[in-house]
Amino acid sequence: MAFSSLVVFFLASPILIQIVYASTLFQHNLLRHRHYSLHRRSLPGNWTSYGCWTDNTGSRTLSSASYTDTTDMTVESCISFCSTGSNSYIYAGVEYAQECYCGNYLASAATNVSMSDCNMQCTGNAAELCGAGDRLNVYWSDAQPPSAPIIVSQVGNWTSLGCYNDSTATRALTHGTAVTGQVTVESCTTACQNSGYPLAGVEYADECYCGATLDYGSVPTAASDCDMTCAGNSSEYCGGPNRLNLYNYTGTLTTSSTGGGGNELTSGPAPVKSGLAGNWTYGGCYVDNVNGRVLGNELDNSTMTVESCIAYCSSSNFTIAGIEYSTQCFCGNYLVNGATTAPDSDCNMACGGNPSEACGAGNRLSVYSSTGNITALPVPTTQTTGLPGKWAYQGCLSEPAPGSRVFPYEIDWTNNNTVDACLNQCAAFGYPAAGLEYGSQCFCGDITDVAANGGYYVADSQCNMACSGDPIHFCGSNNLLTTYYWNGTMNVWNTPSNTGFYEFFIGGIVVPLIATVGINNKVSFLEKWGTSEFTNSTGAYELDISLVDDYQLAWREMHVKTDVFCSASIILPDKGARQINVGGWSDESTYGIRLYTPDGSPGVNGTNDWEENENELALQKGRWYPTAMMMPNGSILVVGGEIGSNGPPQPNLEILPKPAGGSTIVTLDYLQRTDPNNLYPFLMVLPSGRIFIGYYNEARILDPVTFDTVVLLPNMPGSVNNFLAGRTYPMEGSSVLLPQHAPYTDPIQILICGGSTPGAGIALDNCISITPEAENPTWTLERMPSKRVMPCMVTLPDGTYMILNGAHQGFAGFGLGSDPNFNALLYDPTKPVGQRFSILNSTIVARLYHSEATLLPDGRILVTGSDPETYYPNGSYVYPEEFRMEVYIPPYLNQGLQQPQFTISQTDWAYSGQYSIVVTLFQGTTSTMRVSLVADGLASSSTHGNVMSGGRIIFPAFSCAANVCTITAPPNAFVSPPGWHQLFILDGPTPSHSVWVRIGGDPAQLGNWPNYPDFTHPGV
Repeated sequence: MAFSSLVVFFLASPILIQIVYASTLFQHNLLRHRHYSLHRRSLPGNWTSYGCWTDNTGSRTLSSASYTDTTDMTVESCISFCSTGSNSYIYAGVEYAQECYCGNYLASAATNVSMSDCNMQCTGNAAELCGAGDRLNVYWSDAQPPSAPIIVSQVGNWTSLGCYNDSTATRALTHGTAVTGQVTVESCTTACQNSGYPLAGVEYADECYCGATLDYGSVPTAASDCDMTCAGNSSEYCGGPNRLNLYNYTGTLTTSSTGGGGNELTSGPAPVKSGLAGNWTYGGCYVDNVNGRVLGNELDNSTMTVESCIAYCSSSNFTIAGIEYSTQCFCGNYLVNGATTAPDSDCNMACGGNPSEACGAGNRLSVYSSTGNITALPVPTTQTTGLPGKWAYQGCLSEPAPGSRVFPYEIDWTNNNTVDACLNQCAAFGYPAAGLEYGSQCFCGDITDVAANGGYYVADSQCNMACSGDPIHFCGSNNLLTTYYWNGTMNVWNTPSNTGFYEFFIGGIVVPLIATVGINNKVSFLEKWGTSEFTNSTGAYELDISLVDDYQLAWREMHVKTDVFCSASIILPDKGARQINVGGWSDESTYGIRLYTPDGSPGVNGTNDWEENENELALQKGRWYPTAMMMPNGSILVVGGEIGSNGPPQPNLEILPKPAGGSTIVTLDYLQRTDPNNLYPFLMVLPSGRIFIGYYNEARILDPVTFDTVVLLPNMPGSVNNFLAGRTYPMEGSSVLLPQHAPYTDPIQILICGGSTPGAGIALDNCISITPEAENPTWTLERMPSKRVMPCMVTLPDGTYMILNGAHQGFAGFGLGSDPNFNALLYDPTKPVGQRFSILNSTIVARLYHSEATLLPDGRILVTGSDPETYYPNGSYVYPEEFRMEVYIPPYLNQGLQQPQFTISQTDWAYSGQYSIVVTLFQGTTSTMRVSLVADGLASSSTHGNVMSGGRIIFPAFSCAANVCTITAPPNAFVSPPGWHQLFILDGPTPSHSVWVRIGGDPAQLGNWPNYPDFTHPGV
């Protein structure tokens, strides 16, 4: 019911200790690399929590004073109400987000239940919990209760006759009577005596009835049935549900009741038919409570008048006001539950604040309208026809137990829950089962959840609460769901016989946060300082994948000077394909610019190392968690981050190389606004030359020169029940560009998978895609087979995408992710939407924070890393720092087919140039062959799987004569920004080994930068 989670612990005395809400932690930037701490909730005086207790509308756990506030209820306001003024109660309870109850005693039938049952957010403070349906968060003032209440035996000449039964349909005493002040035995008997009635009865704590005779066969019942204390005096009993404490006047009445002998009453209260505010007019007397309340939004006030009720309803923009039982005001825009009119004479109780005005009666409403129209809607029914899509009604489904849920995703729509809205929301996020509960709740899930979680069907008639946004249809009841299933297949998750498999590759000496494949076909790794178990670790190593069978020879030690923790990496388009790494953890590290020129070859060690000199070459702004991207003009764009670990935001961008004497800083206000949920933003060059940026749950298109916003895209969909879910760190998802095909006329699409929700940290189970430069771009959502935060996505040479690593729960950060997702998925964009996922194989290795997945030149996927720093209280780890390295053999390499081969002589390509290769195919012919170019951005799978240049893959045009094929390079830097690509050919499904080709040269002449002698200059 609530979007923020709360953990509580009970001590010997009723005191509440709470863990700070995760949503607050987000706002204060504490989610990364920090541990939660305990804080006491500050309550007035000595008030403390007394736990979560059962309640029901028939017999209240706290039965004295009460009020409802649909917009501003808080724990503090309820405690204040129960402990100040005429109220002096030792218990206060909040229920159903908006209701407050007071008392000095807990009803004997009430039981203490799990705090998790009380899970609805207060209407006035979403950071507090205010009970739930039939559940009270009870608070205690630390005072002892007064003496136990009694049945008053005598008041003057009034003598108790005991406890009698009553009914709302046939009253034992037919005249409901207003009293002066609140209801007590004394105030009720006085009112009845003044009206000339010899019998008086008090019921349900705050109701007073008078009569000359006891009607409809009312008979004595057990005294214990009258167990509700008087609203005006908690030391006295005032009846109970359908029970009267009955009193008889034994003296001589000086005033006779209407219709009797003696001094007959000649006048009474009347409806107000003139002098009302605005256009308000009297609409008549209506019957209430035959099929439930006909108006909602209740306000109780002992000094109620017609005018004050109208003012209350008008202030909330309601058009109908109804006053009942002297002191109760109800508001709405129409009457519900089959409301019918009654004679005006039935509304005969004087208003608590003006005895000349009629304010309804027991189950009678004096109704007023500001429009002159009163619409009375019929008794609600179950909606079984006219349903959207393929939805079909299933029945009334019972939750397994109070506080337990059949379906996992809850949406609370206090005023606008409808069957159509609930079904459409569940379908939009791929859930084929939907249930509506308690009028205002919508639940989404899977059909299999019913059996898995112990749900069972009951009689349809038990789901009898009207929808909060559609009063003519039912939306379940308390712990009961009006349930619908999608009649058909909503999600096709393929389960191919050939899934590929994980395989152990080599034992590592590094727990990397960045893995980069170089043009020497070796993999360089960088790790955070202090991560390694080895005290002599340098934090930088290179792996020769041709020597993995010889551990001693496979690894080469390298060195960095500053801490690369949460930095950004891409490959430069210069002749050396240098790897550049920018930013870092703190102090001078955040300004770091590090360069490495790959050298050596498979089986032959290189000698180059990382080069860095902060005194010569540095960023203009310190950055932790920035993103880097190669621009079409060959410059390097660096965006966002924070000013060091958990520091203030760095809401701007800069360009490398920095021109002499000038600044390239451009402020981006939207990064300031969305910090800290926008780190490692997604950056991609679009075919128009403009730049896509995705951050938190927003996206826009930027001008590549001014960086002004050209198009503000729709917000990214998140979770079915939380639109505040995010896609960038720390609610980390991953993004890629979908394939581009010659002649490059189709608009490009962007795919983003996974993420998490603020507060509860529930990982997202969907991918979203968009065509950002379409005329009316919208997001398309596809549900994944499982939830995933911190996923890694890898573009494969056949144009499909591997999704692996990550967790089902939590956020990116030390100790913040749990429940690893061991399963790999394949996403195929050539298949219809909703049918693109295939479930592949699983690993036994948890890959959480700081894990990577990287395409190798032979088509395998290198899977590395995991540094979650998640520990048990005794200091042992839950998930270890992961040194083991695996490879995933995709299905296309698991068919027993020989990989095709090709040779090429020209590897430095100009745009639109034509270049020949000689191919050797073993299965098909050149007529079925494909050619793909996987851009350099894919070679760098950085922290949390963030692919810095979008994992671009291009299928260029080519033609063949015999086994000689001519490939036409992409036409410009907008389709393919300058850089290095892995060139593959595919024989049917099977890819070759890749060859590195450079496309577009080095237009910014990065190969001659920086102009310092201690940096390598590979040339342009």
